[in-house]
Order: sequence, then C-alpha cells, then structure tokens
Amino acid sequence: MFSARSVASLMALFALAACRESIDYNDGRIDFEPDRPEVPDNEQITPYEGDDETVLEAQRRFPTGLDLHQKVIWRTCTPNGGVCHNAKEYPDLRTPANLASAFESPCNVQPGEPTSVFDGCELNGDRLRFSGGFDDADPVEIAYIEQIPGEPDDFNEDDVPLDLPGLHVHVVTPLQSERGRAWGRARFVRTFVNAGEVEELVYASFETQWFVLEGGTHLYGVVREYQFDDVEELLNVGIQEADANRNGIAGATMNLGVSMLVPGRPEDSYLIARIRGEMHDDPIPGSRMPLANPPLTIAEMLGLYCLVEGWPDEADQNYLSSPIDYRNCSYSDDPEALNLLGNGVTWEARVRPILEANCGGCHSEVEQQGDLVLVGEGVYARLLEASNQVPEFALIEPGDAEASYLYQKLVGADGIVGNVMPYNPLTGEGRLTEAELGDILTWISNGAVEDQ
Repeated sequence: MFSARSVASLMALFALAACRESIDYNDGRIDFEPDRPEVPDNEQITPYEGDDETVLEAQRRFPTGLDLHQKVIWRTCTPNGGVCHNAKEYPDLRTPANLASAFESPCNVQPGEPTSVFDGCELNGDRLRFSGGFDDADPVEIAYIEQIPGEPDDFNEDDVPLDLPGLHVHVVTPLQSERGRAWGRARFVRTFVNAGEVEELVYASFETQWFVLEGGTHLYGVVREYQFDDVEELLNVGIQEADANRNGIAGATMNLGVSMLVPGRPEDSYLIARIRGEMHDDPIPGSRMPLANPPLTIAEMLGLYCLVEGWPDEADQNYLSSPIDYRNCSYSDDPEALNLLGNGVTWEARVRPILEANCGGCHSEVEQQGDLVLVGEGVYARLLEASNQVPEFALIEPGDAEASYLYQKLVGADGIVGNVMPYNPLTGEGRLTEAELGDILTWISNGAVEDQ
C-alpha cells in the first residue's frame, strides 16, 4: 500500500515527465551568435633584437599594451582614491578600455589655482548676455571671473579703479556698446549639444550697475552687501572660463586644444607631458604625475611612448592586445632621453632656486631658524644629514620622500610638528605651489641628484 504522500509524489513525477516530453531542448544547443571583437594578428610585429638593455627590458616586461596597463598604468596611476585616476579623478585609467578612451580625449583643466591650468586644456568659455543697459551688445565669451571682497565705497564713476571691490568679469573680445556704464541684468549662457542639436542654457543671472573698462574686455559689476550671497551662489555654480589661467590666452578660442593621448605623437600628449613636466621644453603647470607613487622608470616610459607612437587612428581597446613595436619605435634609438630625471630636475638647476626663493628669508646664514640654512655654500651636503628636529630622519633621503623630513615639513605630513613650510608670519599661511612640490618630489624620488 502506498501512503497518500507517496501517491502524491508519484503523480508529481509523472506530470513532470510528461511536461519534459513537450519541451524542445534543441539538443542542448543555445541559439546565440556571439559578437566577439577581432583580435589583431600578433605575429605581424618583428621583435626588437638589438642590444640596448632598456629596450630589451621594456619588450620583456611590456610586450603588449595590456601588459603596460596592468604593470604600470593600473599599478601607478589608479590605486589611491582622491589622488589617483580612478572613478573620481579624470581621466579614469582603471581599465584597459579607460586607457584606450584617453586617446583623442580632451585634457583636463586642473581645479584650484589659475597657474595650474595649461593653455591647451582650456575650454570654450560660457557667454555673457545683457538685457537692459547693454542690450545693444552681442554676447561675449567669459575669459575669467573674480570677486574682490567687500563693498565699494564712493568712487569716481568716470574712472573706476581696476581693483575696486565687486564682481569683475574679463571677456575674450570687447563688449561692443555705445554706453560705458548702465544698470542691467547679465545672463550667463552655456552652449551644449543635445541629441545632435546645438542648444543654449541660461543657468544664472546677476542684475546690478555695470561699467565697461579696459576697452570693453573688463566688465565691473557693483556688489552691495545685500548681494553678497547672490554673488557667492553665482560663483559656486561653476562658470566655464576660456582663460582659466588668466594669462591672456584663451586656449580653445585659439585652437590650442591638446588631447590626453595623441595617436602617433607621444610628445604632444598631455598625459605624458604631465609625467614629464614639460611639452616641447615648455613647462606644464601642475604637479608631476604620478603624484602618490614613484616616477616611471626609463623602461616604463619607453613602453608608454612606443605604445602611443604605434597607436593607429580610430583604434579601440582591442588594439591593446597587439604587441608594442619596439623594433620600429623611434624612441628605442635613445631611450635614455626619456629619463624622467630629465634636463634640470636637479638640486642646482631646479630645487635650490625653489628653496632659496621661498625659504631663504628665514633659513639663511644670517637668519638660521631651526639651525637650518638653505642659502649659500654647502647646503646640498647638509640636506643629506640628519634633521635637528627628528634625528632619525635625514633632511633629504634620496629615493624616499616619506623618509625625508624636509619634504614632509613642506607638505605638512601627519606626525610632523609645527607649521607647514614656508610659513608667512604675517598671514599665518604658507605652502609651496603644487608644481614646486612636484618638482621636489621628482628630485627626491630620482635620487636627489646634485647636478648633471
């Protein structure tokens, strides 16, 4: 006899078997056509067979772009959030696809101080359109905008000081108006492309009394106390400036645009220029890259240069699986030229002038604060000795910035007692620019060479 539960189980099995007979399993095959990318023929490249050890090392360690990404780019440029190039930092270099997308992508305008912006990275500026007093004028492109704090006292309206407290908008081309001053509303306009159509967006406005200065390229807006919050809100919107470094050159307007990586031209690539600190012997503003890791070796630089030089137009991430052509790479003829120590990243040519200019007032033979002299003879040798404040640290430890007391003092590292140097007792502030700190870091990381 079967129990009621057994009978129910048997009936369920019979029903399942009957159901299976009605299902066509297509002999276990899945009706699917994969759309796989074509992988380039890796046998088209003849390997380098010369005797240059650096080229041979690069070819052995980085035979393909994928190897270069994994062993150099990913390891060096992406690991530290907020510092390196991961999801929050442009360009994102975490994956091979990200690296490939850096080719022909625009370089980035560095935030912060204007001196950190490269002309070739500047974008087209937003435009200023007036209604009211200057509505007879065409819109003008914003070069840069700044607020001088405070409320203006009584001033001569026929001779407005260029540093008068208020809102100062510098424009690329002169505002063409028959009036030199007027009350009006300035509208901030951004142009963008939406679904293939060029559109305009008025995203902010400010109404006040405006004055036309310096032949029309400098517009001054009066800011009264009740308008302080409005101006702060305006400046926090993120106005796009055509001359973000304020040197009189609007990079995009003058067609100076530079790409992160330029196929076939590593010497014109902004990403490489940031690593080297220069492009065609012209200094590149901002700290040298990688910021939080040691500089690339010559072999690593050669791999990157040869990858970029051999990158075809319109290639995609699949090309990274191709071998890097070290044999025909022009930089294989003299890889030593890619040494990141470069020409001038030494104590005598670069670091000594930085310290003398910024620290000499308090650390000279006459004024020896902390018994530290950074001006005059014998300074380089002294820097290689122990610090007076923390004897277990050398002032400069060649190859190790974290063990260099002077560098840790300059960057205000955790655990270092006292003010960040250089310290200005009048303002209570003090710090070298990011570019200067980058130079000193590069110098230490490459062995703190005295001269070459």
